[in-house]
Amino acid sequence: MSADRQSNVSKEGQPESVLLHPLAAAPKQELLCIFGTGDLGRSLGLRLLQSGYRVVYGSRRPNSCGLLPQGAQAMGHEEAAQSAALVFVCIHREHYDFLETLAPQLKNKVLVDVSNNLKKNLYPEANAEYLQRLIPGAHVVKAFNTLSAWALQNGPSDANRQVYLCGNSDAGKQAVAEVATKLSFTVLDRGSLSAARELEDFPLHLFPEWRLPLRVAVGLTASFFFYVLVRGVVYAYVVQGEDVSFRIMVSLANKVFPIVSLIMLSLCYVPGVIAAFLQLYRGTKYRRFPDWLDRWMLCRKQLGLLALGFAFLHVIYTLIIPIRYYVRFRLSANTISQIKENRTSVFDTSLAWRADSYYSMGALGFGLFLLLGITSLPSVSNALSWREFSFVQSKLGYLTVFFCTFHTYLYGWDRFLQSYAYKWYTPPAYLLSLVVPSVLIVLKLLLLLPCVDRSLIRIRQGWERKGPEDGSAKALLA
Repeated sequence: MSADRQSNVSKEGQPESVLLHPLAAAPKQELLCIFGTGDLGRSLGLRLLQSGYRVVYGSRRPNSCGLLPQGAQAMGHEEAAQSAALVFVCIHREHYDFLETLAPQLKNKVLVDVSNNLKKNLYPEANAEYLQRLIPGAHVVKAFNTLSAWALQNGPSDANRQVYLCGNSDAGKQAVAEVATKLSFTVLDRGSLSAARELEDFPLHLFPEWRLPLRVAVGLTASFFFYVLVRGVVYAYVVQGEDVSFRIMVSLANKVFPIVSLIMLSLCYVPGVIAAFLQLYRGTKYRRFPDWLDRWMLCRKQLGLLALGFAFLHVIYTLIIPIRYYVRFRLSANTISQIKENRTSVFDTSLAWRADSYYSMGALGFGLFLLLGITSLPSVSNALSWREFSFVQSKLGYLTVFFCTFHTYLYGWDRFLQSYAYKWYTPPAYLLSLVVPSVLIVLKLLLLLPCVDRSLIRIRQGWERKGPEDGSAKALLA
């Protein structure tokens, strides 16, 4: 009994802290190798270290390869290749030749090719395919080439969070995908290594989604600028004998900017209206739109942002009008003329109402325009639900078109009724700018009619209108 009591006492006297000791050792961090100590290699290594990996650099001069991320090691290429199962090749294709001598060390290793070329079709084969041919025993995966050193160092942003990869080895692609996922990137598998050329061409594309909107913007700007130049400057010089060429820099530009902005804003919503009428005509939503309409709808965001840029220019140019020499000269000359003639101008209440309404509609339209532009940013749109985003871009978008169009109507007022407005029998430029938004508003009002809106909602919910052939087939089956 005394022995049992002593054992119990000894057990009770043991400190409870022994239960806090870890049951198993912490897992060992995976070691990854990077060939290349340039900007991309250093940024990738820093990102890997921050994500819990161990990093070793392979360099020709491991003792003098420059400043490396803290915690990384530098070795010779051969020693570094033997130490890791996954190797990032962050060097240019022109320097791949030395890798052929490392073929025994790189056998069965996963090689991640992150290289790009300076232009398309520079070589007969893709860099990754060339690397696979140099080291046939390795599993080459093309990945991370669409990311910049800045994106790797600062983490994925909304516009740069995807990692495209391709390769012939499923195990190799899986290993690279796990690394990319741990770095907080989204992986998109593009198939076999034959897709490497397509991936290498991605960074060479210069605003592919902006080409059509930019062409539209340049075409509209050039056309309307030439139109107002002929009507405003050439007409004054030829018919009236006046040199008003100084108006080109501010006055004419401030006429072109709002015209182009209003038309391009309307062009953002015209394809949606056309698509709605096509669905009503076909009686189904399951038929594809024409290719030109698909392409038009895909570039609506770019059209809207360019329109917002022109609206900004219009606002800035309008704000500098009071400080122009020409305006100050006209005001002072008019004041002196009234003093000499001992007369005063009568206050026009209707003109005051029109002017205030004109500025008010412009301010409201520009404010809503800014809201549309802000919500189109990925960082903002990702924080909105689909219903909220649709409400802003659709409902408030059409309201923006209405305010900006009404603003233009107030600007012209009854000027279109005056014969002097039609110089050389051509209509004022603001009248031309009202064609597209006015047609858009009328068509949208037609779609809002209860009978039309009800049918469109049913079609978009999956209802299909049956044709005569469907009815006859049903009768035959019955």
